[in-house]
Amino acid sequence: MITKQKGCHDIYGDEAKKWNYVSHIIEAVCERYNYNFIRTPIFEASELFHRSIGEETDVVSKEMYDFKDKGDREITLRPEGTAGVIRSYIENKMYGDAMQPVKLYYNGTMYRYERPQSGRDRELTQFGVEVIGSDDPMIDAEVISLAVNIYKILGLKGIKVNINSLGDQESRNNYRKALVEHFKPHSEELCEDCKIRLEKNPLRVLDCKVDHESKIMKTAPLMTDYLNEESKKRFLEVQKYLDLLDIEYVVNPSIVRGLDYYNHTVFEIEADIEGFGSQNVLGAGGRYNGLVSELGGPETPGIGFAMGLGRLMLALEKEQIELPIEESMDAFVMYVSDTEKDYAVTLVQELRMNGFKVETEYTGRGLKGQFKQADRLNSKFLIILNDEELRENQIKIKNNQTKEEELVEIDYILYYLDEQLASFEDEGCDCGCHHEEGHECHCHDHEE
Repeated sequence: MITKQKGCHDIYGDEAKKWNYVSHIIEAVCERYNYNFIRTPIFEASELFHRSIGEETDVVSKEMYDFKDKGDREITLRPEGTAGVIRSYIENKMYGDAMQPVKLYYNGTMYRYERPQSGRDRELTQFGVEVIGSDDPMIDAEVISLAVNIYKILGLKGIKVNINSLGDQESRNNYRKALVEHFKPHSEELCEDCKIRLEKNPLRVLDCKVDHESKIMKTAPLMTDYLNEESKKRFLEVQKYLDLLDIEYVVNPSIVRGLDYYNHTVFEIEADIEGFGSQNVLGAGGRYNGLVSELGGPETPGIGFAMGLGRLMLALEKEQIELPIEESMDAFVMYVSDTEKDYAVTLVQELRMNGFKVETEYTGRGLKGQFKQADRLNSKFLIILNDEELRENQIKIKNNQTKEEELVEIDYILYYLDEQLASFEDEGCDCGCHHEEGHECHCHDHEE
């Protein structure tokens, strides 16, 4: 038997319905913030990720799926979403669009060759947003608020935002010098990877998963102490806008992020969930003002955020949050004879094309088996075809809740079902999500 690859998962059945529900909520929030969907290729030229993410990062040096295609081209399965979006922004000359800044979101699979663990896989689904063309600190706060509001709408309560600033190039250079002076006398205490990082990119040393609890790490200089006045002012403005949006946050100088393209604002969003594990970061992001020009475009500021959907689904499970998934059919069409079956084919098609959620029989079961199947599908109405009634231009419809039956004129069936189903439905809300009876909508509880 051929089985799935290590670090990959089949998502189907009830789990797939939950994934679709969460994705729908995310998309609805993005549309409310005026972010437009973008889809980029799953594979790109390897150079894209080497140049944008950084040669010395763990992602590039250890985790990328690199290969040569049949044309001997260096290809990489995308490990993250930002680089591909920026490549598309440059290639399609979005910087010339009248609508600025360009606000985009994506939702797709990424690939990282790492040790699979809870909520972290080799094939992962990642949602992210990118805002390209604005350096206003207000947009930094908006990106953070968008992410926080998604988590809150889905019902997560222990949300904590950690923010930091990496400053401008002058600030980074000053901090880089301070880190080298701090770590150099103790270089033998560092892991082999960090010895290399210390020479090429000292900020990556702070991201080390091996030495993060060592004394030398805990006594390292803080980035916030090396921000110049302009960077300090900008960071304070970000905090001001977060305060205005009523977003709770903590300034955490230890956050540096693992990719080379970040500067100024960086942030991580954690969930305080029992049993979620020490790696409780749900999503993260930051500003990357030099990335567009690094990849061959004009000098253009940008900021983004990404979350792993697998990690989010695990958090919802640990919090025991029940998602209001639609688990019913509007109607199940039942038949016995061949002529009834022929009519069922056209009736099911007509009902579906008019917006009804409908199923029928495909395995040759008798009426008794069809009744059981309709109950398994939680069908609200049963449409029971009968040759004699069809000749009279009538169809029997049974309310599967009250068990009441009624003969309905064929020409009136669409109106009848529409009327009857109204009594089953919740009022819903204008966010576009569906809520079954007994579930309260929280989609408006956390708007700015």
